[in-house]
Amino acid sequence: MRKLGVDEIQNIATGAALLGAGGGGNPFIGKMMAITAVKKLGPVTLLDPQEVPDEAVCVSSSQIGAPAVSMEKFPNGNELQGAFMTMEQNMGKKIFATFPIEAGGINSMIPIVVAAQNNLPLVDVDGMGRAFPELQMSTFVLAGHSVTPIVMGDERGNTALINTVDARWAEKIARAITVEMGATAMMTSDTLTGIELRRDGVINIMTLCEKIGQLINRANEFSSLEEALGKLLKLTHGFRMLTAKIIDIRHTTKGGFNFGTVTLSGLDDDQGKNGTVEFQNENIIFKVDGAVLATAPDLITLVDTDTLTPITNEDLHYGKRVHVLGLPCNAKWRTPAGIASVGPRYFKYDVDYVPLEERVHQAKEPLTGGTANV
Repeated sequence: MRKLGVDEIQNIATGAALLGAGGGGNPFIGKMMAITAVKKLGPVTLLDPQEVPDEAVCVSSSQIGAPAVSMEKFPNGNELQGAFMTMEQNMGKKIFATFPIEAGGINSMIPIVVAAQNNLPLVDVDGMGRAFPELQMSTFVLAGHSVTPIVMGDERGNTALINTVDARWAEKIARAITVEMGATAMMTSDTLTGIELRRDGVINIMTLCEKIGQLINRANEFSSLEEALGKLLKLTHGFRMLTAKIIDIRHTTKGGFNFGTVTLSGLDDDQGKNGTVEFQNENIIFKVDGAVLATAPDLITLVDTDTLTPITNEDLHYGKRVHVLGLPCNAKWRTPAGIASVGPRYFKYDVDYVPLEERVHQAKEPLTGGTANV
């Protein structure tokens, strides 16, 4: 048990943006919401999953919708409280704690706001170990838990209570409501006990985000950015797959998702190479010169070459210089059920999932001058 104040929030937001794999919502907006909440209401208690009583009822708090829309349609905070209170009334019992459903720039911050507003602890666990675009894409669903009941809320005060026969129907119905609420909404879902969180979640995710964020936010204290990047890749067991300049971005918002393709031109040791990243909210597949180097469920994330700051897809722009990093996903996703749920074929790519580290080692040429694995 420990307290999360402003410094911890700053680091968690940065680390969560890296694990968000290009999605998960804007880290600046989420960070400002969380900092405002703790300054007004006091620090939030972060619980290790082992500290949650076995039968204590916990719920996730999150934003659903197209991340790019939240850049113009800011949450006002009332949506969170409305959804949370409606969930508690529907359950007829007190909620012990909240937790993030995913690691992402805004979706790691929303539960901090809810915890502060309701004087509840936050559990150091999530259901992805990264961010994914659809509700059924969680380790809790893999373990057989229901996403519903779900309560959604918007800035007008509307709330919607959803109960469905399975998680895929929850995604379809919640996504349709999200579109009507303005392409983004706040959500409370995934009612789980302490023992279920420990058994079926990705534990200590907030702590990992904090460690990653602390390293990135102190990158200028290392002897060089190359050294800082090496420490980051060691911490995340990751690979630098390409250093490049963004030369084209094509994206659209459709059905409550952001879809797009980023085209990259190699720099430095990668001069002459061309890469593409395709995303549905989160980055799904990365290719260099037509060869697939990484796919979901492994993480594909872009960081600024000058600062190592993670770049979410709504913040991409022409001329930006980036490192494309690949990070291995949580082991729960590398099961047959996990790959069927979030592998490349689910996203309509005619590509089999191959673990990131295998693709890197099978590459015909050394990546980034032979320094892919630091």
